[in-house]
Amino acid sequence: MRSYYFATLLCVLCFGVGSMTEGQEYGAADRGQPGDEMIQQYLNRVTQQIHERFLENVQSVEDWKKVRPAYEDEYFYMLGLSPMPEESPSTRSASGLRAQASRAQARDPSPLHATVTGTLERDDYVVDMLHYQSWPRLYVTANLYRPKNVGEGQRLPAVLYVCGHSPRGRNGNKTAYQSHGIWFARHGYVCLVLDTLQLGEISAIHHGTYREGRWWWHSRGYTPAGVECLNGIRGIDYLISRPDVDPERIAVTGISGGGAATFWIAAADERAKVAVPVSGMADLMSYGPNRVINGHCDCMFLYNTFEWPWTRIASLIAPRALLFVNSDNDSIFPMDANQRVINRLERLYSLYGAGDFVDSVVSIGGHAYRQDIRQAAFRFINMHLKNDARVVTDSEVDLVTDSGNDQRHPIEPEKLRVFPKDSDIPADELNTTIDQHFVPLARVEPPRQGDYEAWRAALLQELHRVAFRYFPDRIPPARLLNETTPDDLRLESEPGIEVRLRRAAEFEQVKDAKHILMVVENADSSETSLDWLRQVREQGDCVYVCAPRGVGPTQWTRKNPPNYVERSHVLLGRTVDTGRVWDVIACARYLHDKYGGRIPVYLVGEGSAGVLAVYAALWEPQIAGVILNKPPLSHMNTEAPQFLNVLRVCDVPDVLGMLAPRPVTVYGDGGDALEKVAEIFAAAGASKNFVRNQK
Repeated sequence: MRSYYFATLLCVLCFGVGSMTEGQEYGAADRGQPGDEMIQQYLNRVTQQIHERFLENVQSVEDWKKVRPAYEDEYFYMLGLSPMPEESPSTRSASGLRAQASRAQARDPSPLHATVTGTLERDDYVVDMLHYQSWPRLYVTANLYRPKNVGEGQRLPAVLYVCGHSPRGRNGNKTAYQSHGIWFARHGYVCLVLDTLQLGEISAIHHGTYREGRWWWHSRGYTPAGVECLNGIRGIDYLISRPDVDPERIAVTGISGGGAATFWIAAADERAKVAVPVSGMADLMSYGPNRVINGHCDCMFLYNTFEWPWTRIASLIAPRALLFVNSDNDSIFPMDANQRVINRLERLYSLYGAGDFVDSVVSIGGHAYRQDIRQAAFRFINMHLKNDARVVTDSEVDLVTDSGNDQRHPIEPEKLRVFPKDSDIPADELNTTIDQHFVPLARVEPPRQGDYEAWRAALLQELHRVAFRYFPDRIPPARLLNETTPDDLRLESEPGIEVRLRRAAEFEQVKDAKHILMVVENADSSETSLDWLRQVREQGDCVYVCAPRGVGPTQWTRKNPPNYVERSHVLLGRTVDTGRVWDVIACARYLHDKYGGRIPVYLVGEGSAGVLAVYAALWEPQIAGVILNKPPLSHMNTEAPQFLNVLRVCDVPDVLGMLAPRPVTVYGDGGDALEKVAEIFAAAGASKNFVRNQK
């Protein structure tokens, strides 16, 4: 079909190979802090490594079919859809959800409670204002466009339209895309246009880590992309429940955020036979090294726990019909990424012998719909759902035109409200707090006597699988770069990452040290205070201070929004704090070797740095124990370090307990959380090694 879109091919050729190698950057790289270049080069290097793994060890369609079920399970996990949220009466595994999404007769989801609140009739189409619950108390507001006169028993093709970021206030962003619903209804389709979570009639949050400081989203494994995906899957549930819809002829499409949601939904639900994402996906090389992530909110991303090349998401749609639509001058979906994505998709579809089921369109212009985009999208859907390949000639009818106060709509937006008055909005809605409910927290019971080792091993295994996946079996000691002074060391913890380790001048030198206390410097403090350590330190303790990446001499630029460094890490299956745990381990091992392994190394930390120390001790057996002062005892605490998906496995008290039988001392009042730690130590037969001091 590539010759079918001849103008597209000419456009691609005009932009040449240069854009493929250099890439289109989204703004200048930060250079205001000493650690900017270091962390950016690190992110670039890791991104390249992951990007190159597409179709790794896949040479045939048989190879792909073997690995695909595992990929599907990973995909649902990364969206926060495995297991399903606890409030849903149908908690199920990713594979169960996948099977039910593709086989409607096997589904047993929670009731949709679909409710029509109003209807508009026009000359040849009808619009229903409706809402449904994608799971209990999560309301999805929508407009359903359908032909006015449908014969009894007639089943029509259907389109799920998912909206982009077009704020329309209380009317919902669905009203901005009414032209599409009208066109489809006029041409014999049933079209369901969905509001998004943030820009719908019940306004919630997409920008949790982009600007709202909700870093616990990372530990919780929550992304609004998962909500948008589930809302779309349940939208397909609603469509196929209708007697006027043919369940074998369903398409999904949308632009921008709706383009991304098109990928999420079509990759998750095989009932979507056709997918037409418009400006909805770049790739890791674009998002990271070229900083395009800065132009996107959190709904555009899943957390890349399993370190996927980004095009693998789109690959789950194969071999169903896919039209990849973009614009040549789109700063947040640049051409170099478009070319890489479509080239990889064509390669995968070719393994199926289905190269004619994937195609691309490039429109001249910026991030917007234009006539050629609408015509191509409508024609592609007609071809695959109605076997009609005729050129579309009426795509410019009923458009929303102009902007601002001069904007004109075919239907007044207020008439498309599902909840006409604020008082109509359900009082029991969870939309505005869905991030606190959608991904269930792990509930870890303390082990029984005799079960400690098995309990600990199971938690360790799952933590490594979904939170510290890129950690090797053993992190090597840091490498000495040079000594600024004999007591101030520059170390390399892993290739390209520099950290600092200094002997604490606040304490006298110790000739014959009995213990080494390595203090972890707090990333949120300009200078770590060691005053509290004076009551802890014993005669013969040698004190060092470790400044992991991004702290002190290696700090990088932080701008809120867009929080480039922190958000880029989760696209690579890690967090900034995961890297800091690596640094602490590497420095502790350096000190262990420096003293010939004769002197035990204890980690010391105050506040959030104490939690870094705990996780470092968890992964490194040479660390003799930890001493903590007022650590946050849950990753839901805004002061706590954040590790990808950790709250889906356990929380800080569980990890403290996993250090048994090594000694753990905690200063400060920890309440019930520390009671749990004491219970775990007791089960491990090491009660005496857990010390609480409330001073």
